[in-house]
Amino acid sequence: MTFGFNFETTYRQLSPHFYTETAPEKSSSPEMLLFNTGLALSLGLEAPALNSQEGAEVLSGNEIVGETPIAMAYAGHQFGSFTRLGDGRAVLLGEHVHAGQRYDIQLKGSGRTKYSRSGDGRAPLGPMLREYIVSEAMHALRIPTTRSLAVTLTGDTVRRETVQKSAVLTRIASSHLRAGTFQYAIIESEEAAKELADYAIERHYPDFADKENKYELFLEAVVHAQSYLIAKWQSIGFIHGVMNTDNMAISGETIDYGPCAFMDYYDPKTVYSSIDVQGRYQFRNQPGIAQWNLAKFAETLLPLLNDDEEKAIEIAQEKLDNYKDLYQAYWLSDMVNKIGIPAPEESDVALVLDLLEILEEESLDYTSTFRALSLGNIESIKVEDEEKLNGWLSRWKAALGEKDQSLEDAHMLMINTNPAVIPRNHLVEEALFYAEKTDDLSKVKKLVEVLETPFDDSHDEYYKRPPNEEEMIRNTFCGT
Repeated sequence: MTFGFNFETTYRQLSPHFYTETAPEKSSSPEMLLFNTGLALSLGLEAPALNSQEGAEVLSGNEIVGETPIAMAYAGHQFGSFTRLGDGRAVLLGEHVHAGQRYDIQLKGSGRTKYSRSGDGRAPLGPMLREYIVSEAMHALRIPTTRSLAVTLTGDTVRRETVQKSAVLTRIASSHLRAGTFQYAIIESEEAAKELADYAIERHYPDFADKENKYELFLEAVVHAQSYLIAKWQSIGFIHGVMNTDNMAISGETIDYGPCAFMDYYDPKTVYSSIDVQGRYQFRNQPGIAQWNLAKFAETLLPLLNDDEEKAIEIAQEKLDNYKDLYQAYWLSDMVNKIGIPAPEESDVALVLDLLEILEEESLDYTSTFRALSLGNIESIKVEDEEKLNGWLSRWKAALGEKDQSLEDAHMLMINTNPAVIPRNHLVEEALFYAEKTDDLSKVKKLVEVLETPFDDSHDEYYKRPPNEEEMIRNTFCGT
């Protein structure tokens, strides 16, 4: 049974040093825990057949549909330090083609590979459930992201700080080409870098394939994709936690959720990841880190941009210099939408920054404050300096009037921009803890269901309110 999979894995056409054929390790008693029926149907898969014991055998890696899976090689700067890496706990089941689109189907937590180093290749249940919850929430929030098709329990355990159940996540991506994949290629050879770049262009930007300056256009497109993505993160209060170059997908999708978190009370210096002890990837640093990652990506393309090294550097620098303006434009567009302004003007920057200053000074919850503004519930925004908030509200209403934007139209735009619910850290942790301790996924499933409609205000207050002091999550862990 193929379950509707239509595999055509073009990555295998690359030179063998880019991947290693790797059969997943056997799971003793696979069990389907979570299955994304809507996503399966959108991919043209046979959802009822796949959401079964037979499907669990496939999505755990016990049964192979098509060719032997592959583990991909890549490298990366991790917290600024370069190292060779690779899929140490994942394999590419294949590239599924549906309706003219190509999707990577990856099994994460499927066992050891050539790139596992000292790891066991498995993944605990909690982090796999976390990625399912958060990636699907990001999709509902209209933020580019990899998707989650299923979480399959293996029936086996892994030892971390404690003995935990292991699971396999089925991840869907437009590709798993990372900035780190290109870093791996260029240290192999310039020929390898060219081979990979040609493949990436053919896969993601086929219109560039016959252009004389295709590598320049490719770099430009990746810069655009990343500036758009990071602006979305900043607008929603998302903190990735591990913005290494191997966690930057050239597709512009959010990938590898690890110790990610959503900001509660607004503070640009917010860090959640327990391993980010220096605060390298704190909220306010994310735009700059993305530009740094793009610079490392651009370095891998230098031999392709021009035979003259100085000219190649000049071309790359020009594209990288565009990042700041692109990011600022995307960010401002997103942020003015959050205050009901459909089209940004330069004069709106001060209005946005002044509101963020109030949020920071008053330690206001980021999501709840914007939602309250959307609904006109100004009285629910409790501040010490009421005069400053009222002054801002007067300027905001005046700005709307100058733009001929009615308050009613502004509220409609805001309601569709500012979510009522997000994957709040304490809700995610509570659902994961309950699932791990009781084998009951009801809290996880309910949270997933709520997060499918983030702009719906009818959800229970339990899912909308910020955490109280006892519920606050101050550190998140990768846990894999």
